[in-house]
Amino acid sequence: DIKSKSSQPHWYERYVQPCVAELLGSALFIFIGCLSVVENVEGTGRLQPALAHGLALGLAIAILGGI
Repeated sequence: DIKSKSSQPHWYERYVQPCVAELLGSALFIFIGCLSVVENVEGTGRLQPALAHGLALGLAIAILGGI
């Protein structure tokens, strides 16, 4: 008899991969957010950090959303 492969995901896909994705997503979000405030010109106000955080969040979801 041929043993059927279990439909359970591997331990790496179940535990490690989501943790690494969360770490990378959070690091990207915080890094880009902090860099957007470093050079805050008076004319931009709150728009530059808001757009940077929004784009960082969209990028993190696009890259890591499948995990």
